[in-house]
Amino acid sequence: MMEIEQVGPQDCHMNGGVRKILLGKYEMGRLLGQGKFAKVYRGKNVVTQEDVAIKVMHKEQVKKTGLMEQIKREVSVMHLVKHPNIVELKEVMATKSKVFFVMEYVKGGELFAKIKKGGLKEDLARKYFRQLIFAVDYCHSRGVSHRDLKPENLLLDDKEDLKVSDFGFSALPEQNWNDGLLHTQCGTPAYVAPEVLRKKGYDGAKADIWSCGVILFVLLSGYLPFRNENAMKLYVKILKAEYEFPPWISKDARRLISSLLVVDPEKRITIPEIMRNTWFREGLTQSIPSASDLEDTENGVKSGDQDELLGNIGLKHSPPFYNAFDFISSMSSGFDLSSLFETKRRRASMFTSKSPASTILATLKSVAKKLNFRVAVSETEFKVKMLGKEEGRKGKLAVTAEVFEVASELVVVEFSKCSGDTLEYTKFCEEDVRPALKDIVWSWQGENVDCLEDQIGTSN
Repeated sequence: MMEIEQVGPQDCHMNGGVRKILLGKYEMGRLLGQGKFAKVYRGKNVVTQEDVAIKVMHKEQVKKTGLMEQIKREVSVMHLVKHPNIVELKEVMATKSKVFFVMEYVKGGELFAKIKKGGLKEDLARKYFRQLIFAVDYCHSRGVSHRDLKPENLLLDDKEDLKVSDFGFSALPEQNWNDGLLHTQCGTPAYVAPEVLRKKGYDGAKADIWSCGVILFVLLSGYLPFRNENAMKLYVKILKAEYEFPPWISKDARRLISSLLVVDPEKRITIPEIMRNTWFREGLTQSIPSASDLEDTENGVKSGDQDELLGNIGLKHSPPFYNAFDFISSMSSGFDLSSLFETKRRRASMFTSKSPASTILATLKSVAKKLNFRVAVSETEFKVKMLGKEEGRKGKLAVTAEVFEVASELVVVEFSKCSGDTLEYTKFCEEDVRPALKDIVWSWQGENVDCLEDQIGTSN
């Protein structure tokens, strides 16, 4: 049985054994696998009985190996990419010594296990490749480059549908240099694009497409297109795109792979072109919109033919994500991760709420108007901007309230002073706003910390 730090858990005796409950929410099960910096366990939500996978990392190891930014980026990226062909990050929890990623449990294991004994039939390979492209296209539409696509990071669920996992090397647009390109060499050598090896900067999305080409070759052949025990000779083959097709791969599949494994990224096939490819479309009767064509609506996503193939993507227009580590540091004075995860966020008045974001915005607007403030509400950015009508000691007081999502059914509302006198701002928050918001507030900053920890899975 796994030994794990017990923080507010309950030990439940069952069949003579002890069932370990993590932070009152998840039963910890057997070890599924481990890497250099993390272990992954099977778990179960004790309330819903839903199976989950729990990735456990030790903070001391994170500190020593300099992975702080990588972990924060992985959290941010996985919150951005909600798609049926991407493993879902359900929540992030932490104790004094460990960080826990609670993720969707994908029962079918790695796609790699299916191809170890040889290539797949074309229809099955096409199914997995389509689902991979749908997921990658969606990531790119959200500004995310995966940068480590390979069969080992492609999982299969109980319905034999593909799920992209492991966003530890993923990149967001803010990581681009002034030239608009990425410069960090990362990924698995056999799947890495030539431009990544050249160390001159690369477009992460185009590099992902190369990796998809390698994956398609592997799915159909059962082996890598670029192989050599000597790393330098392997790199030369990649830089020249030197490979040979096995005789059983069809002509149409060869043409698609050849257009994916193009050394010049500017001449490499694009995802819209892939979706129009004859081999890719075989068996389909309708056009497939790219992720960038999908439109957010109040009830989810405008449906297209991907819905027919994958099921409704079901995206919701929701508040922006508030990084769990920043939230913990801000809300609980006794649990400060700021020394571990970047510079502490500027302190502001905050409260948590279980009310819907729309209710919070409407309440803030009503309260501000009663206090004789001019109000502007942005429902797309989940912000309420308030401007006092009277001149104060340092001009008119301007305040912004912003709603962030922290966990399922839990949001945090942060107030910040944009202009005006600090004492007047403090009075506004403490004496005017706080009493008026009592119906929607679950906890103000620094209050009821134990309740907050139970909700988001953190404790002193």
